[in-house]
Amino acid sequence: MNASDPSSVARSADWLAPSVLAATCGGIGRIPVAPGTFGAAVGVGLSLASGSAAAWIAERSLPGGPAVALAVEAALLAAINLAGVPICSRAARRIGRGTDPGAIVYDEAASLPLGLLAVPLADRQPLVLAAAFVLHRIFDIWKPFPCRRLEHLPAGLGIMADDWGAAAWMAGLLTIGLAIGRGNGWL
Repeated sequence: MNASDPSSVARSADWLAPSVLAATCGGIGRIPVAPGTFGAAVGVGLSLASGSAAAWIAERSLPGGPAVALAVEAALLAAINLAGVPICSRAARRIGRGTDPGAIVYDEAASLPLGLLAVPLADRQPLVLAAAFVLHRIFDIWKPFPCRRLEHLPAGLGIMADDWGAAAWMAGLLTIGLAIGRGNGWL
């Protein structure tokens, strides 16, 4: 690329567009090796933040305890994930590297906390978070049914939906694992 070429200057400026900054989680998606892994790590932090924020909101303004906190967290994460559809659509067009550019990691960051809704905030301990992280990465890469099909939905919906599927698989296995752990006195 020639720096004086207007198209290369425009292409580099695309990285600063708000949709691209959001979709790359502030540029984390530009890490050259395994950007989705770094995006999923952001998702672990987002899960802790959303769970804590929801518990704080529920304690101060709504009666009902953990059930209300879970509903608040679910609503917050639903909004974050739904916002990801147009954000990822715009970013994919601006980046111009196929239908699901690797630099877009908003989908990993936003979907991993959805799967952790199956785990009460008090149980989101380091071992459980590590298991969630690994399971989400496995299912995001492997794409078991219906993830591969969801990936073919149009634009940002396809970018986000296959990760929602990975989060569902992750949630299912975490729920089974936690039940087995509790049943055997490991947790």
